[in-house]
This record gives sequence, structure tokens and C-alpha cells, in this order.
Amino acid sequence: MGQTASLDTLKWLVLALAALTIAGSYYSYDAIAPIAGLLRTQRHFSQSQIASLNAVFSLPNIPLSLAGGVIIDRIGAATASFAAAALSFIGCGLTAIGDPYALMVTGRLIFGVGTETLYIALLVGLSQWFARGGSALAIALFFSMARVGSYGADTSTIWASALYKAGWQPPLWLATGLTGVGLIAATGYWLIDRRAGQHVAAAPRAEQFRWIDLHGFSTSFWDILWLNVLFASVFFPFRSTFSIQFFQDAKGLTLDQAGMTNSWVFFAAIIATPICGLIADRFGRRATLLLIAAALLPVTFLVLGATHVSLWISTAMMGVSFSVIPAVIWPSTALLVEKNLVGTAFGLINMLQSLGLTVSNSVAGALNDRFDASAAHPAGYAPMLLFFGAVGSVAFVAALRLWITEFGAGHHGLEDPRNG
Repeated sequence: MGQTASLDTLKWLVLALAALTIAGSYYSYDAIAPIAGLLRTQRHFSQSQIASLNAVFSLPNIPLSLAGGVIIDRIGAATASFAAAALSFIGCGLTAIGDPYALMVTGRLIFGVGTETLYIALLVGLSQWFARGGSALAIALFFSMARVGSYGADTSTIWASALYKAGWQPPLWLATGLTGVGLIAATGYWLIDRRAGQHVAAAPRAEQFRWIDLHGFSTSFWDILWLNVLFASVFFPFRSTFSIQFFQDAKGLTLDQAGMTNSWVFFAAIIATPICGLIADRFGRRATLLLIAAALLPVTFLVLGATHVSLWISTAMMGVSFSVIPAVIWPSTALLVEKNLVGTAFGLINMLQSLGLTVSNSVAGALNDRFDASAAHPAGYAPMLLFFGAVGSVAFVAALRLWITEFGAGHHGLEDPRNG
């Protein structure tokens, strides 16, 4: 009994360390948007160059999403977390040095390699340590702390304003320092796991990806896959790359105001994401929730591009969408495939999501450059908004198809609260 009590204490410590690690990584990913204006004025970067800093982050994750599970299974989640956190720290450091531009891009590429593996490894580790109960709450809290990192990056223009006044580089060194704190936390997790990890449940072996397995996936799975990929291809490129600059150039906000406005989406998700997950568990209606959330996505860009209403309206709509979709879509995916193929399904989604992020960042940046989007020509942002709105509309179609299927003969119980 004493050993059980000790393990119960340690698993919450592992959760705290994992949450601290992922918060630092998410802060660093979102550190580009607040300095976008500085990179344009001080480094004379084009919007395509700025977009590439986040596009190249996603690029290595296309193959790594499939290979990551195998690597983690072979060397262990704790060891993989430590190695990935170290790689992320190195990548952030190179990004902060940042001159020449090629070094900055290389840093973001290395950071992307580390962070994707880190994200998966920490989730696997939590599933091991919380295998005897509490995994849903643990993972919800883990995701909430990731949003804390994003919220901190967006508001850093206020609480770390002195760094921004000193130029583009000090904010990136701050991000590097926070990633370093994450590396220390990952080291702590690795040490705990070495000492007591053999007493927790072993993770199931990662599924080997086989293309033939895709033949058995249902129509609902493909609808939810495209919803996930398309949603991520809209939300993250806009909110993590272009929104702060857009709010300044097209809506007349200061850097501090733009960062604060952008941050409220992530702030809402810190609290609302676990709540949305609990609602889905209690009442079901998962396909309905996803349909409502997906419908808000194109409407958000219509409001941004065609009206002059308060930005808090579009922020609230995107915040609701961002809280519902991640909380509902992953457990829903697990209901749509055979248990022995969940690893294959998640790997495929992550692979295509990374591809979508890379393409979407590149297209949006190219559109802004092509149409001279700037404070002097705010109308140049209209094609970017139209692009994101169109992608969001396709995501809504996928959600609608899923909802129709789940109310028809091919349903998989996503609306039933007894499932999941």
C-alpha cells in the first residue's frame, strides 16, 4: 500500500513536469507572431519568410508523425522526452541567434523535429503513469498547460515589453530560456521514470503503419480526419503566424492590444477545453458539437473581413471553436477505428495535419506578399482571409457529412453518451 501511495504522488509530479515541459514548447512555437512586425521593420523579412518560420516547423513532422511512435516505443517515453526536449532547446537557441536567415530557419526546423516527438512522448508517458486511473483528467490538464504557454507568448508584449523594445532578438532568447526550463523539467521526469517507472503499467507497443489498414477505415473516420486537418490548417497559421500583424495593420491595434486580443482564444481554451471534454463524456452529441464548432470557423473570417464589429466577437467565436474541436475530436477518433489501429489512425492524422500546416502557412504568406498586405494597404489581407474562410468552409462540409452519417444507418455512436 505504501508503494501505491508513493506512485500516486509521483504520477502527479510527472504530470506537473510534463505540463511545464509542453508549456515551454508551445510558448516557443507561438513566439514568432509577436515579433513579426519587428522582423519586417528591423530584418526586412517578407511575409513569406515569416510564414516559413512556422511552415518549416511542421515540415519534418510529416514523416515523424508515423515514425515517432516506433522511436518512443524502442527507447521509452521518458528517454524520448528528454532527448526531444534537448533538441527543442538547441533549435530555439539557433532561432534566437537568427542571423543569417538560413540559420533561423534551421533552428525552427530542429525545433519542429524535437517538439513533435516531445508532444507524443509526453502523452505516452502520461498514459503509462495514469494507466490505473485519472488519465482523462491528466491529459486535459496537460493540454490546458500547453494553452498557458500560447497565452503567455501572446501577452508577452505586455509583461515583457522591455524585451520587445530592445529588438527582435531578446524575445526569442526569452523563448529559449523557457524551453530550457522545459528541458530541466523533462530531465526530472526522466530521473523519476528511471527510479520508479518499472512499477507503472507499460505502454502498449506502437502500431506499425501499414497502408493496407486504411482500407478498413469508415467514412466517418475520413470526415473527422479532414475536419481535424483543415481546422488546424486554418487556426494555427492564422493565430500563430499572421493574426497579431493583421490586427495591427488592418484593425489599427497597437502591438500590446493585438497580442492581448489574440491571447484570449488561448486563455479561453485553458479553462474550456477540459469542460468541453467532460460535456461530451456526459451528454455525448460529439458530432453535433463538432458541427457547431466547425460552423463558427468560416463565419469568423467573414466577420473579420467584411465587418467592423468588435474583434472580441471574432475572438469569442474562434475561442469556442478551438475549445470544442481539440477536446472532442481525439476521443471521437478513437471510437471510429479498431483498438489495434488507433496508433495508425493518429499517426495518419498527425502526418496530414503537419502537411496542412506547412502548405497553409506558405500559401497565406505568399498571398500577403502578392497583394502587398501592410498597414499602408490593409485591403491586401483580404485574399488571406478569403483563403482561410474557404478552408474553414470545407472543414464545415466534413463536419456536416460526419453529423449526417452519425444520424443515419452508418453511425458509430458518437452521439451516444454511453460511448467513450
